[in-house]
Amino acid sequence: MARNGLKRAVLATVAGLLAASAAQAGGLERGGYNIDLLFDPSDYVVEGTATYVNPQRELRNVEDTDTADTDILGETYGGGDLNDRPNRADDTDSYWAPRIGFKAAVGNSVDCMADYSQPWGAHTNPGTNWAGANNNIETKVESDNYAATCSYKWSMGPGYMRIIGGVFYQEVGGFKERLVQDYTGTGLAGVFSGIGRLELEDSGWGWRTGVAYEIPEYAMRASLVYNSSVDLDNLSGFIDLRQLGFFVPNPGGGAPILVTGTKYDVSGSASMPDSLELKIQSGIAPGWLAFGSVKWTDWSQLQVLRFCPATETSATPCTSLDLLYRDGWTITGGIGHKFNDQWSGAVSLTWDRGTSHGYGAQTDTWTVGTGVSYTPTQNIELRLAGVVGIMTSGSSGAVSYQGETYGDDVSYDFDNDFVGAISTSLKVRF
Repeated sequence: MARNGLKRAVLATVAGLLAASAAQAGGLERGGYNIDLLFDPSDYVVEGTATYVNPQRELRNVEDTDTADTDILGETYGGGDLNDRPNRADDTDSYWAPRIGFKAAVGNSVDCMADYSQPWGAHTNPGTNWAGANNNIETKVESDNYAATCSYKWSMGPGYMRIIGGVFYQEVGGFKERLVQDYTGTGLAGVFSGIGRLELEDSGWGWRTGVAYEIPEYAMRASLVYNSSVDLDNLSGFIDLRQLGFFVPNPGGGAPILVTGTKYDVSGSASMPDSLELKIQSGIAPGWLAFGSVKWTDWSQLQVLRFCPATETSATPCTSLDLLYRDGWTITGGIGHKFNDQWSGAVSLTWDRGTSHGYGAQTDTWTVGTGVSYTPTQNIELRLAGVVGIMTSGSSGAVSYQGETYGDDVSYDFDNDFVGAISTSLKVRF
């Protein structure tokens, strides 16, 4: 019974730490996937978690490296010379990552859970007043994930084995704005902003499978869970170029003609990544628990995503989202301790390998997390976890991919930057 109490109390704190740490992983990861609620020993459990993340990435030494003007008819898109604008910018915005789940035991062998989360997301918002506005003004990605997961367990040796399976439905959408042409100092200033916008959305299905082995007497559990990719085969939306205007030669002679941009539909495809995660935890001494995890995420499948209209013309060109990610790896280790029947705590260290490598600002991240869990009664559990860390330094510029050059429109550096997160949770058992 003492070991089971250790498992329930300390692992709740651990779950809060991991929720806060996962929210600052690489790629487009925000809340990620989490099925820890499935292992709760109670018959019925409801849990709600909210994680607030505050990354503070600042871009420095920014240089507009493509200073040519945009000429839609000539199919060049430099945007103009922005090097008279500030050469630094605050790139990231803070965000919330919510999760809510319900778990029920069906007999002695089956456990099922349903949950809502926001696994993917991103929000960079450096604005218009920086030298890289021709690359990005604001980019935002959001997701909604609805999942059902079950496990079947049976006795094996001193503990029991589980097989895990589930499905999830995912909605993904977002937009990107950039300065397609700078009109400063021209007669079109104040008439057109020069900002173009790409907006997209789609949905798809995924599945998960896994195995786990538990020995409750020693608060021991090892699990290996695979989450499939989610194919967004009809990722569609529009490009809005109505804030652009260009003078073109008059075929009949005379004054040039003003041609304005248009709004038109585009489509493409992408896949949100599959992942594989190993988690291990075990009691190591009276009141003490050690835990760790290793996760691989297939971010490298997101390289250059092209979006085109049904008919491509010089007035309705294709565009692309250039991500050029590499696979993500996240490794966590930590220690938990039960102080008494009401209070427990934990501390962890996490390394997340950055998905950017020469282009972009997602470098390695190191975070330290602490958390406490308070259980005033057997049916109610409150927890609070916090994370502080460093996003390591680096630079971004032109890179080559499949014989093409990307990132040649802007270059910048960044130092080691701070990231912090806090996670709160309420769990009710009945």
